[in-house]
Amino acid sequence: MITWKDDYSMGVEKIDNQHKHLVEIANKAYEVLKNDIYVDKFDKIVEILKELEDYTVYHFESEEEYMKEIGYDGYFLHKIEHKQFVEKIKSIDLNKVDVEQDKHLLEILNFIVDWLVKHILEKDKAITK
Repeated sequence: MITWKDDYSMGVEKIDNQHKHLVEIANKAYEVLKNDIYVDKFDKIVEILKELEDYTVYHFESEEEYMKEIGYDGYFLHKIEHKQFVEKIKSIDLNKVDVEQDKHLLEILNFIVDWLVKHILEKDKAITK
């Protein structure tokens, strides 16, 4: 589970709100992981991955547009990191996920949380400095 902290704020309301939504998606994954009522979590995992992919594409486009507007020097390197994140999500083998759902959901969740926190704190905050 990840909790939004003021430290994550860039000071750009639109981008901060989008980051908060990404945190919400990560928390949905955590809720599915911890929910023992679901015997088969596969459909929920697929839903979360689809929402994550769709929303990150939207968010990254928005963030990249902002970087272009302010003439951010690190735009191209930042864009590459965004592309790599989306490719990682797209490359998840759903057949493997289906076989060991909790294991793979935990791996996905750890990847999302680690990447989000590191990316926001190190890369995104550098945009506004």
